Amino acid sequence: MISRPRALAALVALGAGWGITQPLGKMATETGYPPFGIIFWQLVICTLVLGTISLVRGRGLVLHRRAMWFYLVVAILGTLVPNYTFYVSVARLPSGIMSILISAVPLLSFPMALALGMDRFSTLRLFGLCLGLAGVALIALPGGTGLSPDMMLAFLPVALIGPLFYAMEGNFVARYGMAGLDPIQAMFGASLIGVLLCLPMVLAMGQWVTPTLPPGRPELALLISSAVHALTYAGYVWLATAAGAVFASQCGYLVTLSGMVWAMLLLGERFGPTIWLALLVMLSGVALVSPRQRSA
Repeated sequence: MISRPRALAALVALGAGWGITQPLGKMATETGYPPFGIIFWQLVICTLVLGTISLVRGRGLVLHRRAMWFYLVVAILGTLVPNYTFYVSVARLPSGIMSILISAVPLLSFPMALALGMDRFSTLRLFGLCLGLAGVALIALPGGTGLSPDMMLAFLPVALIGPLFYAMEGNFVARYGMAGLDPIQAMFGASLIGVLLCLPMVLAMGQWVTPTLPPGRPELALLISSAVHALTYAGYVWLATAAGAVFASQCGYLVTLSGMVWAMLLLGERFGPTIWLALLVMLSGVALVSPRQRSA
């Protein structure tokens, strides 16, 4: 087991690392690059980073039938759809708002798990779900973000599609497992399949992006964001193994908070009292909805 000070330091580092990917993702959209063009290169970078980690660990790509089915489902539910809606919405909404909305994953996952018979009803957790919905409603109120009500009504639902699909992915993995793969192998294979699925869509929709050399700010943001995402995921797996899944899961709160701080530092975003209240309400809801004990 890892020492507590070292575990806390790792938790903070992971939260800060994952949080910065939100404003970096917004920077990547500054040139008007189309979503699937950005996603393709993001997946290429993640595949290279995770493939290198897998090679160093001596665990290559697993290609049996169950693994291939897992890669396909996770690539669609966990990458292609949520990343597309992220880039569409983050180009129009503040990055800090996107960081708050990503915390909705447990809130959306809970009713799905109930419907699938994988979780038990709790009045306290139902109250947490209501708090989460209240947080979303606060974000939608006029004046909190400086955007027009029409813009918020148009793209707030789009921004919530990503957390919805992440919740679907989480319940899929909880129900069917990872086909005997470890998490790094699983994400390496899902990223590779994502590349193969994304390429024909990029070409068919005319969304090919040729990165500029030397890379400008958007290209550097995409490169750093993709590499950080892959490395922090590997770090999360290590922390869950060394300190336990329950401890590692607290990283989600830090991702939301650090995402807002990074948005203020890198993008100069500022938020009104209503948005900070929405953050408090959302995280309170997540704390109530999240189960007290989780299996590794």
